[in-house]
Amino acid sequence: MPSSPGGLEVPLWRSIAVFRFASLAYIGLLVLRDGHRYAHPLAAGGVLLLMLAWTGVTTAGYARPAGRRWPLLLADLGVVLAIMVSTPWVVGRAALAAGVPTLTVAWLAGPVLAWAVSGGRRRGTVAALVLGGVDLATRTRISQSSVTGLILMLLAGVAVGHVARLAVTAEQRLQRAVELEAATRERERLARDIHDSVLQVLVLVRRRGAELDGEAGELARLAGEQEVALRALIGRAGAVPADEGDTDLRELLDRYASATVELAAPATPVTLPARVADGLAAAVGATLDNVARHAGGRAWVLIEDEGETVTVSVRDEGPGIPEGRLAEAAAQGRLGVAQSIRGRVADLGGSARIVSAPGAGTEIELTVPRNGR
Repeated sequence: MPSSPGGLEVPLWRSIAVFRFASLAYIGLLVLRDGHRYAHPLAAGGVLLLMLAWTGVTTAGYARPAGRRWPLLLADLGVVLAIMVSTPWVVGRAALAAGVPTLTVAWLAGPVLAWAVSGGRRRGTVAALVLGGVDLATRTRISQSSVTGLILMLLAGVAVGHVARLAVTAEQRLQRAVELEAATRERERLARDIHDSVLQVLVLVRRRGAELDGEAGELARLAGEQEVALRALIGRAGAVPADEGDTDLRELLDRYASATVELAAPATPVTLPARVADGLAAAVGATLDNVARHAGGRAWVLIEDEGETVTVSVRDEGPGIPEGRLAEAAAQGRLGVAQSIRGRVADLGGSARIVSAPGAGTEIELTVPRNGR
């Protein structure tokens, strides 16, 4: 998982820089103490200067989000591996066998920490295994302390990688919470302003014009439709967009809201895969077409987000469906309910339930699993 350029990871990268400089200072003290025992003391000084220069390069590189990518990560690992491979020649195998520390000591954990912060536990584990394996291969004998060092690097890679992923997740949730709060405030402000002006006028026109005939009555009907549409727009204003690849079902069903169709939906996005949301919206549209054709009057659409499933209920106040009428229509080749509604929902792995009685209206429940079939 690529790292986020957000601010919660910045302290981790700064901590890595501090660790590398501190461990390098410790190595400098060891070189001063044990330099006379090295096979090539002057070469040890050159290697120490190289380590100092590379620490500066990585500190500057990892300070920028653009630098925390594979070119620098691989170069960091390669430089440390080259220094580790040169240790037996610089220090000498006899000195290493006598217990003289390697040139890298704790400094070699720098790439492990960088890989862990940039990519999580798995990437940190890979870097720890590579560096630990080369460290063991360069030693004349493998002691308990060298194995312990490998285990500590593995633990560091796993722990730091886990903390880094938690930081990224926390930052994403914080950003989404900030966006949601801003959207809610904007929606409330817009609702107050419009309610005090436009909506009140539309309501007045609808109420007064409903008592008149002719063009005045038509104007009242249009005012009522615009009132419903405007209220739906206010309810969605500033909404936080769904994740990429998903669709907010509320936005698809908003287009069916009118003076005769009332939509009730959760305040938060009802996100579904685009294929599932489009299919369910099409089934709802076919249901509302049937309501307009056979029932007339008002209809109510209710969206229910139940976690694993999403249910859309369409209820009307029409005359209801006589018993056996759907089977009769299917036998006559009229497959609107069978194909446009039940068929679409079945293709998504869901089900359609129809509850109707003569004179009591009809309610159709369309339920689909969140991820479809």
